[in-house]
Amino acid sequence: MGEYSKALLSNERSLEIKKIALPPNHPDIASSYNNIAAVYTKMGEYSKALSSYEQSLEIQKIALPLNHPDLANTYNNIAVVYDYMADYSKALSSHERALKIRKIALPPNHTDLAASYNNIGSVYNNMGEYSKALSSYERSLEIRKIAHPSNHPYLASSHTNIGTVYESMGEYSKAHSSYQQALAIDQIALPPNHPDVAADHNNIGNVYNTMGEYSKALSSYERSLEIRKVALPPNHPSLANSYNNIGAVYFNMGEYSRALSSYEQSLEMRKIALPSNHPDFAQSYNNIGVVYHHMGEYSKALSSYERSLEIRKIALPPNHLDLAYTYNNIGLVYCSMGEYSKALSSHEQSCEIQKIALPSNHPEIAQSYNNIGHVYRNMDDYSKALSSYERALEIYKIALSPNHPNLASTYTGIGFVYVKMGEYMKAVLSFERSLEIHKTAHPSSHPDLAASYNNIGMVYCHMGEYAKALSSYEQSLQIHKIALPPNHPKFAQSHNDIGHMYDNMGEYSKALSWYEQSLQIQKIALPANHPDWAASYNNIGHVYRNMGEYSKALSSYERALEIHKIALPPNHVELASSYMGIGLVYQNMREYSKAVSSFEQSLEIRKIVLPPNHPDLASSYEIIGLVYTNMGEYSKALSSYERSLEIRKIALPENHPKFPQSYNNIGEVYYYMGEYSKALSSYEQSLEIQKIALPVNYPDLAASYNNIGMVHRNMGEYSKAVSSYEHSLEIRKIALPPNHPDLAYFYDIIGLMYTNMGEYSKALSSYEQSLEIRKIALPPNHVELASSYMGIGLVYQNMGEYSKALSSYEQSLEIRKIALPPNHSNLAYSYDMIGLVYTNMGEYSKALSSYELSLEIRKIALPPNHVELASSYMGIGLVHQNMGEYSKALSSCEQSLEIYKIALSPNHPDLASPYNNIGEVYYNMGEYSKALSWVEQSLEIRKIALPPNHADLAYSYDIIGLVYTNMNEYSKALSSCERSLEIRKLVLPQNHPALASSYDSMGAVYFNMGEYSNALSWYEQSLEIRKMALPVNHPDLADSYHIIGLVYGNMGEYSKALSSYERSLEIRKIALPPNHRDLAASYNNIEKALNIRKICLPPNHPELAYTYNSIGLVYDNMGDYSKALMFLEKALDMRQKSLPPAHPKITESMRSIDNVKKKL
Repeated sequence: MGEYSKALLSNERSLEIKKIALPPNHPDIASSYNNIAAVYTKMGEYSKALSSYEQSLEIQKIALPLNHPDLANTYNNIAVVYDYMADYSKALSSHERALKIRKIALPPNHTDLAASYNNIGSVYNNMGEYSKALSSYERSLEIRKIAHPSNHPYLASSHTNIGTVYESMGEYSKAHSSYQQALAIDQIALPPNHPDVAADHNNIGNVYNTMGEYSKALSSYERSLEIRKVALPPNHPSLANSYNNIGAVYFNMGEYSRALSSYEQSLEMRKIALPSNHPDFAQSYNNIGVVYHHMGEYSKALSSYERSLEIRKIALPPNHLDLAYTYNNIGLVYCSMGEYSKALSSHEQSCEIQKIALPSNHPEIAQSYNNIGHVYRNMDDYSKALSSYERALEIYKIALSPNHPNLASTYTGIGFVYVKMGEYMKAVLSFERSLEIHKTAHPSSHPDLAASYNNIGMVYCHMGEYAKALSSYEQSLQIHKIALPPNHPKFAQSHNDIGHMYDNMGEYSKALSWYEQSLQIQKIALPANHPDWAASYNNIGHVYRNMGEYSKALSSYERALEIHKIALPPNHVELASSYMGIGLVYQNMREYSKAVSSFEQSLEIRKIVLPPNHPDLASSYEIIGLVYTNMGEYSKALSSYERSLEIRKIALPENHPKFPQSYNNIGEVYYYMGEYSKALSSYEQSLEIQKIALPVNYPDLAASYNNIGMVHRNMGEYSKAVSSYEHSLEIRKIALPPNHPDLAYFYDIIGLMYTNMGEYSKALSSYEQSLEIRKIALPPNHVELASSYMGIGLVYQNMGEYSKALSSYEQSLEIRKIALPPNHSNLAYSYDMIGLVYTNMGEYSKALSSYELSLEIRKIALPPNHVELASSYMGIGLVHQNMGEYSKALSSCEQSLEIYKIALSPNHPDLASPYNNIGEVYYNMGEYSKALSWVEQSLEIRKIALPPNHADLAYSYDIIGLVYTNMNEYSKALSSCERSLEIRKLVLPQNHPALASSYDSMGAVYFNMGEYSNALSWYEQSLEIRKMALPVNHPDLADSYHIIGLVYGNMGEYSKALSSYERSLEIRKIALPPNHRDLAASYNNIEKALNIRKICLPPNHPELAYTYNSIGLVYDNMGDYSKALMFLEKALDMRQKSLPPAHPKITESMRSIDNVKKKL
């Protein structure tokens, strides 16, 4: 019973006796060699077994007639050994030789002929030629039905073999039916506890295990084990096999500790029953390694695989295929560990063994090339990955039938490489080729077809072709419904995939529904804390995060974390993923310290379980860097990003696509720090690597051009910015389908650029193109449509076409109301923008209402001190300031500041803004010393948080200069404005528009000092810069001409003043809509200005009141007091309707009216 050394000794002693007693070629000597070979076969020593069988054959060829049945038996035995060695062509040849002899020597329906057909079927099954296997097994069954009674065990054996083929073909119901037929026969023909009955239960368990019906599989395996315990000695190898199978079910159920326990029981039995280095030991260690691999305990997995390898090195010939199999498993662990060079080495060792042991085009060699391709794919070395997959494909095409499933697997691998390369059409073609093969090779409801549809759906999802994606996913789901039990885990996966697609489409309620259905299936099919439950909770959390429902997102991610803590070892990498999800929610909530804490917990786990330079560690440092960037802690962000880059330099090939990501991140920090030359350098490094590593029109190249464009935009280099953005768009047009949603995003960016340049018609055209694409590509109320309307509204707002701006913003809001939860923070943003338009229109009560709605939403949706709440208070403060309600404005601005103080680090650059806002209120109140105090605090924060010459410091100095100007402290004002100018000269290009602002500030000081020639010089320098930096008819040029006209007017040079005003007016006529309020400021004719303001502003807007007041004062100067009184009273009436009762402008109107009345 497994005591092979004793059996071998007895058989060899028998041989020695026969050699002495019998003639040299006596058939009995051949029998002894056969017996010895049988023992070697059981011991796994196949070369020795082959040698003994061949010695037997040589004797039989001499001693027996040419077609004697014993020769057929020996050929059969030799074939069995070749089958074990996976040398299928030789196995087939030997079996066919045996069959040929038996056809001659035996009657047509002799049971040995059935055995030959059976054995040939077994080889075809191993070769994956299932139709041939089925045909051979069915021929065997036909013979046995004639040769034996209807319930003979041989018939059961044939049904079992047919079931095995159906199982390989994925026709599980047919496989189950065949195994049940075998069991029914054996239960009649054999004792209830016969080992063959146990084997039948075992086979039924195999089908249930494959179908995902784990409780039934477990029940069948346990029934098999019970029988074997009765029928066999306590440590028989078959008992070990039962424990092994039970372990496999627990493994599939995610119950890794139980799986491990069963595998270890199997190993202990084998230690007792088998020689110390029997190949079955290697199988046990291999299975234990697989469990540790899935538990994320890579060192233990590696140790088990290496023990398996040691045994196989001793037990098997140096180039035995099982050694290759073990090297393959070791490679898979190294791949999971991110140690790609070691993974590659192991897979290449596997391949080398296979090249020696197998024919040059054997399918196993192709599989090794597939594994090598998989490693290169993970390394993002796409050309080598493709080369390996294509080599595999060549071999398969030679070795296998044209529609063998292995070819489909290789096309799938190639498809995934093309997905990573962004070559989506090539990916679709590869996946469709895989699908065509599966359709030919498998029944219409085989799970592999479902997998192919799934892959095609995934590519269409990337391409933004959601209708096609949905169709593919639904086809996959339909196949699963036919092929699998109603709650099979693969159903859950199909539901997940459809949920993921709806998530990408922004249809969050549908995504949530599909993810929740997936979770319900998993709860029925899998144990209570299976890791797949955690994956579903993570997906649900992701949707809630996109919906802005952060508390629900957090709850889902935390549930996933709890499950991982129960199901997995304490430092499993999946725990790191859960902490990562929680960190992302906190980041969205702007709770940065909590986000950093979660990300650092994730990093600590990865440090324990992964090698010191694993790429995932780089990802952890990267996300920590992102949080520090959001916190304004740029030095810490830079440090994290640089650590990430260092790891990648060690772990990855020279021009790996992850390097550009690192350089992009570093560039982003320098961008926020205002160090544009360094930002540009980093972004350009990123682009250079991408040009080497990626295809010419890969989408990531577009992202790099986009980043470079962003820097040029901030540097005021608009033509370069536009060029970069358009280059980015061209790449996307080539890489993506014509109406892909990503194209809309790039039109948005170009639209924003043109808006900044004052080229509003071009901006409008870009945003409208964006909108058209989204209307075609996305559902009618997708949130991204809201973004397009928002962009269009922004252009109209800048053009002063407030009613059109309002209409666009309201359209955006309506879409968001349908697409998002009622209190999503994006709704608040829409109300903010509507509030800003109403503020510009002077409809302050409506503006206030919009901002208050925004605030209410944010109070519900966000934590109490989220910075977006501060934005709402800031908006409310702005309205009160415009209404002259300064105490209320101050109160709102101070509330905003308090939130910033809690939410941000003490010297975060964003804290400077609320200090500036409070300073601005005091400035408008005429309390200049208080204004100065607040804007100087703003400056101090920026000095600490930003590099010494950051452009934002210049802005602070400008504001301080303005306050000093109004305080008549002109030398201090000049000093501040000069400091602003110095900074801008250092950090900005020579003709950046912001330099023009500094020259304007200098001009304003000299103007207020009455030094008009100096003022003129500065304003003209400002104009020259704008002429170089901006389009010919940009509104800012009109502003420059207008202020120059004002200076000439004060200098008494009226013709020059008129000329400047007229140039300003010409530009505004071209750049702005016909009734834009800025045109009113350009007309010298007050009545013409009044007509424009009547059209573009609400009936009681303060600017209309200002115009009526001005006309009244002109009539007063002309001595026409009755008309003066009429216009002044009209102005007062408007101001009383639009402004608070104590507003200074009302007092001014009343004083003017009293003066005129005295003259009547």
